[in-house]
Amino acid sequence: MSAIPTDPSALLEDLFSRAKRAGATDADGVFAVGRSQSVSQRLGAPEAVERSESGDLQLRVFVGKRSAAVSSSDFSGDTLSDMVERVMAMAKVAPEDPYAGLADASQVGGAGVEIEMFDPTEPSAETLVERARIAEEAARAVPGVTNSEGAEAGWGVSEVTVAATNGFSGTYRRSSFSIVASVLAGEGQKMERDYEYTAKVFDGDLADPAEVGRTAGERAVKRLNPRKAKTAGLPVIFEPRASRSILGHLSGAINGASIARGTSFLKDEMGKTLFGPEIRIWDDPHRSRGFRSRPFDSEGVATQKRAVIDGGALTTWILDCATARQLGLETTGHAARMGGGGMSPSASNLFLEAGELSVEELIRETGTGLYVTEMMGSSVSLITGDYSRGAAGFWIENGELTYPVSEVTIAGHLREIFKSMTPAKDLTFKYGTDAPTVRIEGLTIAGA
Repeated sequence: MSAIPTDPSALLEDLFSRAKRAGATDADGVFAVGRSQSVSQRLGAPEAVERSESGDLQLRVFVGKRSAAVSSSDFSGDTLSDMVERVMAMAKVAPEDPYAGLADASQVGGAGVEIEMFDPTEPSAETLVERARIAEEAARAVPGVTNSEGAEAGWGVSEVTVAATNGFSGTYRRSSFSIVASVLAGEGQKMERDYEYTAKVFDGDLADPAEVGRTAGERAVKRLNPRKAKTAGLPVIFEPRASRSILGHLSGAINGASIARGTSFLKDEMGKTLFGPEIRIWDDPHRSRGFRSRPFDSEGVATQKRAVIDGGALTTWILDCATARQLGLETTGHAARMGGGGMSPSASNLFLEAGELSVEELIRETGTGLYVTEMMGSSVSLITGDYSRGAAGFWIENGELTYPVSEVTIAGHLREIFKSMTPAKDLTFKYGTDAPTVRIEGLTIAGA
């Protein structure tokens, strides 16, 4: 990779000028640069210290209704010339797409919006090593923990510049900090593994490394001596790191690309009630210290907070310009660059609003059921809505968590999962797609 340019806007404008001279009618591009560092430790000894600096340049050109996109991590003059020549040759032979084109000038904006999403703190390698050390030692100190997969601490920053020939140009920066520990409990064929993870946009918001380690160790020990669950139709409670996956399925099913192709089981459900009346699911690109916050999308369209599900009803698709035109709608500002410079809609900070019950109340009301702490494998069809996933967790009996269970399959249909969802009030923002603990009624639990 050649030296990273100091003025991304000027670089993109130069590429646009070259493309215009070669016959492009319009062009847009994204330049992203990042720096990161991570350290890892296992069994009390440092394993790796890694640092990287990267840059990615993506260019999309339009020749009338034909378009093509390329990307490069080399920014030398010869490479840039070759990049323009290559993308223009591709665009001229690409099939015409009646929905292709830049965002209208009236749609772009957000470059001046300030969102708290960048912490300039750069922890030293020694600080990261100490965090990993503390986390692993705390995990290994938990009685019953017998081995370690290690602990890791990391940090990273990125800067993204988006520009287009419709006059838009904007830049934003974001940061991230993390600590993770993973350990094993038990002996021989009866070992169980679990982990704990903390990640934040601001360094000062991270959980204490010792707390991360202790939680990882305690989770692993609690999973020892699991039993098989009996096959039955019962309520299933998903803890937050499992419940967030349900929002991921919703996001995929209302993605404009799937809706435009007619490949989503929700393609005819706009405005219809999919969830209970108390359910509200937000997409909030302006959330302070959010992992996926951004003032504008990859097409320069201004972003805004939206209730994707409001009072249980579906209110919007997740759209970029092309899918919006295909559906006869307006873009929702969800364009995101894919590998190679292509574009596709993608959610930002997606979250399910907290409910009114505590987790303890939710479990107590359940009576008999399954409490899921880990998901594995996947056989989820967004075309039909059929749902089947492997799971592990704890059996609920008489309204209490009793013994650990493993090698369980839970199955149902996403329509019924959405309709019967009851959220607890323990929502925390940890991943970018977040949900509190939720209970789903009437899933099929397949075990022994």
